[in-house]
Amino acid sequence: MNSSTLVVIGTVLVVLGLIGFAFPMFTTKETTELARLGELKLETTQTTTHVVPPLVIGGVLVAGVILLGAGLYRKR
Repeated sequence: MNSSTLVVIGTVLVVLGLIGFAFPMFTTKETTELARLGELKLETTQTTTHVVPPLVIGGVLVAGVILLGAGLYRKR
């Protein structure tokens, strides 16, 4: 891996880590069709909240900083 690739991957991981700390949870919606009778459809929508553990977010941020530092160190 060359140094510019490490810098790009490290930067992406740092940005994802910062976004993860800013928004540690997100919701998704899933619509499921229960029944259909001609043109009539019966659907239900289920909302699920997902929480990303702070340890995972911190790990992504630390890995990004390490890769960013390694890429910048290799450029010298």
